[in-house]
Amino acid sequence: MESHRPMIGRKERQEMKPRNRARITLVPVVFVVALMLFGGGAANADYTFGELANLGPTVNSSARDEEPGLSADGLTIYYCSLRSGGSGNYDLWAITRATTQAPWGTPVNLGSTVNSSSHDFSPDVSADGLSLYFGSDRPGGYGGYDIWVSRRDSTEDPWGAPANLGPMVNTSEPEGCPAISDDGREVYFWSGRAGGYGDADIWVARRPTAQDDWGAPENLGSAINGSTTELCCDITADNRCLVFVSTRSGGYGGTYGDIWITTRRTIDDRWGPPMNAGPIVNSSTTDNGPFLSVGGSTLYFSSERPGGSGGADMWQVSISPVVDFSGDGSVDGEDLLIMAAHWGEVYPPCDIGPAPFGDGVVDLQDVIVLAGYIGKEVNDPTLIAHWALDESEGTEALDSAGTYHGAVIGAPTWRPDGGKAGGALEFDGATCVLTDSVLNPNAGPFSLLAWVKGGGPGQVIVSQAGGADWLLADPATGALMTDLKELTTRRPTALHSSALITDGDWHRVGLVWDGATRMLCVDGEQVAIDTQSDLPDSDGGLYLGCGHDALPGTFFTGLIDDMRIYNRAVAP
Repeated sequence: MESHRPMIGRKERQEMKPRNRARITLVPVVFVVALMLFGGGAANADYTFGELANLGPTVNSSARDEEPGLSADGLTIYYCSLRSGGSGNYDLWAITRATTQAPWGTPVNLGSTVNSSSHDFSPDVSADGLSLYFGSDRPGGYGGYDIWVSRRDSTEDPWGAPANLGPMVNTSEPEGCPAISDDGREVYFWSGRAGGYGDADIWVARRPTAQDDWGAPENLGSAINGSTTELCCDITADNRCLVFVSTRSGGYGGTYGDIWITTRRTIDDRWGPPMNAGPIVNSSTTDNGPFLSVGGSTLYFSSERPGGSGGADMWQVSISPVVDFSGDGSVDGEDLLIMAAHWGEVYPPCDIGPAPFGDGVVDLQDVIVLAGYIGKEVNDPTLIAHWALDESEGTEALDSAGTYHGAVIGAPTWRPDGGKAGGALEFDGATCVLTDSVLNPNAGPFSLLAWVKGGGPGQVIVSQAGGADWLLADPATGALMTDLKELTTRRPTALHSSALITDGDWHRVGLVWDGATRMLCVDGEQVAIDTQSDLPDSDGGLYLGCGHDALPGTFFTGLIDDMRIYNRAVAP
């Protein structure tokens, strides 16, 4: 069954064809979105998507159910559907629940006062619940598709007859998918009007108060709009995060594109570079109609992906901030100290409040969010491999975060009570641990952290088979260094520090690459840093305790404990 999505762009344009999917490296379980600072006013909180959930057969039907819009109290979803019981075309429906933890009730058609025999789609309700904005091609408009609004005096009253938003917002070209701001003074929508960058762009119309007429719409600019097509969008209550649909390159497929996310520090800053919401949210089918709950903790959207009830279903996925800044597996005073060290700064890793997107600066809002996680079990999906090395026997080093269990080569000496965090594995200069390929270092930001005790100059803590030595003791000084370096420069260099790690004491060592810089860390301090725009591609397995070529002299002598790999840049 065909989607209700209108033909977009100038008159006589053909429906868009699906584009080729870009080659994307997937990360296990949850896609991590790290909005990095590329200039402008982008906010930079790191956050993760949880497990994707279909809203179920009570909400979805065997027909198409699309483009959810959630009320501010989280108790009503407005959406459009082709299900039976309507006008025979796309109608607007509503479904309610008693509490945010209760199941959804039975869908109710909004009736002939609101719905027409035409396409009625993409509803969005105002924060006070008294105005319902939507798109429609019913008679009485200015073009094929216009934006309309239905009003009511109280939330107990029925919706009134829809009114067209007028010729300032609507044109002879199609307009659709309105998203009303929390204060009712801005409405975001897509339009094929002249003055844009592509077939359809996202625009915003403003007014001085919620009772005034709308002013001339403003294009959101080239950071968001391009020669591609930008469609349905939603804006958070603080007006600093925008989710939208786009056919731009770098997506996963679908005729009408993928869901993308952009943020800004304040409403006066320009929007930052959009980031694809990733493979948890997007699929090779059409993913459309994104809507963020109040507070941004849940993303609702519609999708044609398998696993639903019909041609298109509504889905939801939770969004959580990354709060284990130090990457030690717990949220505690150490993370609070890291936050305090960057107080008042624009420091992305600690900018988690308001959750999950932050506000561009480390302040009391971030402390409040962090306090809610202190002492709780950390479920950090950015941790993609964790060898606790707590075994007491055997020849396998178990990965508690994934499936990269390591095979111990040689005669292992387990020290169940001799580690810094539980047990540890003692390396004797002839023993190492071999794992399958965990990550390609050039695929994106990552961090490697471990506790070590002992070792000697030239000995390697972690390396990649067929690749480079990621962490080792400098052959000349015994200080921490890395030989993982970019290949695009004429004379690539290793990164050396002056932090001695072979003095017989426990040290927490780390290698962090955020996509632009390479950093070495020892005992919670940054000890070396340089610019590193890329790293070599390598898919080899990892060696724990010896060099990438397993040559004599590279084998570690001492204890290694609690080794962790994250697919984000941590702040140890």
